[in-house]
Amino acid sequence: MPIMKLLFLFLLSVGIVKSQGTLDYDDEDSTALPPTEGESTGVDARGHRPLNKKREPFPSLKPVLPPPSSGIRYRARPTKPPVTGRPKEPVVYPDNGGCKHVSEELGVLCPTGCELRTELLKQESTIKPTVLDLTDKVRKLEQSSSSIFSYTNMLDERLAKRQKQVRDNQNVISQYNKEVEEHYYFVKENLDSNIPSNLKILRGIVDILHQKLQKLENAITSQLSECRTPCTVSCNVPVVSGKECEDIIRKGGDKSEMYLVQPDPLVKPYKVYCDMTTENGGWLLIQNRQDGSVNFGRTWDAYKKGFGNIAFSGGKKYCDTPGEYWLGNDKISQLTKMGPTELLIELEDWDGAKVKAHYGGFNIQGEANKYQLSVSNYRGTAGNALLEGASQLLGENRTMTIHNSMFFSTFDRDNDGWANPDPKKQCSKEDGGGWWYNRCHSANPNGRYYWGGHYTPEMAKHGTDDGIVWMNWKGSWHSLKKVSMKIRPVSEQ
Repeated sequence: MPIMKLLFLFLLSVGIVKSQGTLDYDDEDSTALPPTEGESTGVDARGHRPLNKKREPFPSLKPVLPPPSSGIRYRARPTKPPVTGRPKEPVVYPDNGGCKHVSEELGVLCPTGCELRTELLKQESTIKPTVLDLTDKVRKLEQSSSSIFSYTNMLDERLAKRQKQVRDNQNVISQYNKEVEEHYYFVKENLDSNIPSNLKILRGIVDILHQKLQKLENAITSQLSECRTPCTVSCNVPVVSGKECEDIIRKGGDKSEMYLVQPDPLVKPYKVYCDMTTENGGWLLIQNRQDGSVNFGRTWDAYKKGFGNIAFSGGKKYCDTPGEYWLGNDKISQLTKMGPTELLIELEDWDGAKVKAHYGGFNIQGEANKYQLSVSNYRGTAGNALLEGASQLLGENRTMTIHNSMFFSTFDRDNDGWANPDPKKQCSKEDGGGWWYNRCHSANPNGRYYWGGHYTPEMAKHGTDDGIVWMNWKGSWHSLKKVSMKIRPVSEQ
């Protein structure tokens, strides 16, 4: 019974160790779902691990036979009866003259000489062939020893030749080392004589570079000191101002430059760039791209307030050159609410070709309505992307690229026409800027700026056509060099 208990405890401990081993999985396996009806119940891509560790069975204990506890191998020894009565006399067993006693209970006697002789004669017939065989093997061994001796002499001769060859090689190596030493001393002497002069020349060059670096460092220091305060426009702002650029040109401001406008007396005046030459002038620039100097991948608040550089001086005393900027959705909405407004979009590719898209009606709702876009009455040479979508597409695909009536979207405020719960599937995130995206665009003036125009899905951040795109003119994979959006009130010319 103690053996049975020990065996049971041993098997129980093995089962516990194995059961602990079945729970030793990575944490990520605990989220695996059991296979549904009809699916395979095999192992998933993780190979040896089960689909669900909680459903993995514990190892079962197999029954084993107990050791034998009954049965006998020997009987008890018989006891001799006690000797009583008269003293025991010694028993003499006579020798029969052979190998055994007369009484078998006394065992076996040692053999006599005649018996040994008889036994040896019997075995002679079997031992003699063995002796002859051994004699033959000894003779063969003698012959092979002679061959081995001859082979050993030959190896001695080869070893002598190899040792001679090694001595010759050592002599060659010694000669080679001697030549290398001669070359080394020759090079060392030349270096010792030439390097000082070369170092002197290099030291002079380093001194010159140090002086140039010092000048550069001084220039950087002066630039940093100048940039401690925000940069301000150094050119003069014209005295004439108005509600908008059309009002300014009617008051005599006929030069294309930066002006102050105040559409509403309750609103603080702000700077804009007015184009006073294109199609009778009076255009207020609300968006401009020309050199990629400003990043248009901005937040909702940035597009709401506006960003970028309004204008800078081209060498004159006034700001005659527009910069890259977005006027601001609040300002654009306020300007369009003043009355009927028209929109002019000018496009230019990297070969200098230019086209236009003119919309006779243009309006932007306020922030409460997500700056909803409304355009009408297209004319021009660029293609009616905002009202009709991409001309390369048909049916529903084309409808999904129409921008009219869409809400404004930025990467942090998704209002596009893509009804997808995935937060990564947002037009503004994929296409690089804020815009009135549908699903997603036929025009993308606020996209990423690609120098040279042509770009590929591999170059795009998300593999999408995220450049400055006007599909109806140059397609999806040509990013334009320049694009501008200008507005002015509708009036009789």
